[in-house]
Amino acid sequence: MKVVIQVPCLNEESTLASVLEGLPTHLDGVDEIEIVIIDDGSSDRTVEVARAHGVTHIVRHARNMGLARSFRDGVEYALSIGADIVVNTDGDNQYPGDRIGDLVAPIIAGDADIVMGDRQTHTIEHFSPFKKTMQRFGSWVVNKAAGTKLPDAASGFRAYSRYSLYRLNIVTQFSYCMETINTTQIRRAAQN
Repeated sequence: MKVVIQVPCLNEESTLASVLEGLPTHLDGVDEIEIVIIDDGSSDRTVEVARAHGVTHIVRHARNMGLARSFRDGVEYALSIGADIVVNTDGDNQYPGDRIGDLVAPIIAGDADIVMGDRQTHTIEHFSPFKKTMQRFGSWVVNKAAGTKLPDAASGFRAYSRYSLYRLNIVTQFSYCMETINTTQIRRAAQN
């Protein structure tokens, strides 16, 4: 079983080292873990930081192409190097790397094809009351439309089985998060 952790980055020089240092080097039921950096046109030292931390898989955009394109290009690369599971996190250190095991466990067990982390946005101190309200409202809208009960529909902290990735269809340039929600495949993974 091979897990590829993809990290989309845009000028993440100041946080990427912490992200990379927090990623697991071993996961139960996993034989191999690879890290892929998707550099979305960074103008800082993001790529140099990644290389200094031993990352050898780097997908580079000459200019900023957006999160959806970065996600899609990362997935294509991960599948090309044999990923059985792709985990998406961010280079800005908003997701805890030590919880990746929780994301992949339901996929390894065969209980899910997509697992989403819950940022518990109502507890994030630097989120303004307006942003917290908009996060709740956005998730409510998505849940109504998709027939789900996701507490954090916009979370980019996700794991996907290879099976699910072959069936995704991303059409927007801005974000992939909402359009990759499939009610038959999602299980929640709390991110306490």
